Amino acid sequence: MTLQPQHSILVVDDDHSMRILLIEYLSGHGYKADGAASAQEAIGMYAAKRYDLVLLDLGLPDGDGTDLARRWREQMQTQGQVPIMYITGRKDEADLVMGLELGADDYIVKPFSLREVLARMRAVMRRAGATTAAPLTRGKLPNAYRFAGWTLNLNTRRLSASDQSTVPLTNSEFNLLVTFLNAPGRIITREKLLESTRAFDDIYDRAIDVQILRLRRKIETDPKKPALLRTERGAGYIFDTDIEHLWT
Repeated sequence: MTLQPQHSILVVDDDHSMRILLIEYLSGHGYKADGAASAQEAIGMYAAKRYDLVLLDLGLPDGDGTDLARRWREQMQTQGQVPIMYITGRKDEADLVMGLELGADDYIVKPFSLREVLARMRAVMRRAGATTAAPLTRGKLPNAYRFAGWTLNLNTRRLSASDQSTVPLTNSEFNLLVTFLNAPGRIITREKLLESTRAFDDIYDRAIDVQILRLRRKIETDPKKPALLRTERGAGYIFDTDIEHLWT
């Protein structure tokens, strides 16, 4: 079973055989897959077409994949978020955590099975679309939340400060923030956070901590002494502030 057919995937990998293998496999499962062999080629293809997910190798011949992901994340502030999944041969945990901090929604380490790639893609795309697919009608979900000088618009997925400046959120950060905004003042366990983001394997146990840290850096006055998103030792996390629901 696949997601909807004709979702567009951009595969960026300088390894010709790996790139073709992924393209053919994804095409056989109902996706439209394009391939790029370099950062420069990927930049041109990404600018010309709307993709639903990017599979991005970190080791490209003309640049590091993290630099390319950072560039795209900046563009996504105005164009909307597109999930990015790293393909890497790096197994060091510090490198992998750094990749998540730089905006990846997930990563997969070589060598991998094609079935695992597909399963992870489905999970990432499902998380990316989970909130926007929810109905935004009065009596169900608001269009926006206002808290501690911030406004999160669910339609545009934008987080705005009181001075109207915007702060970019990755899909994972957005979904985590919505989870907390829907349960203010309540302790949410790490297991519930894993469930809410539809993560399914061990790496996400660590990734949740990274995403919490990343979210704090964006919404807290002092991320080292968080006042909004607090840790309850041995229990989980709690979002401790007044929240206003907005319908527009």
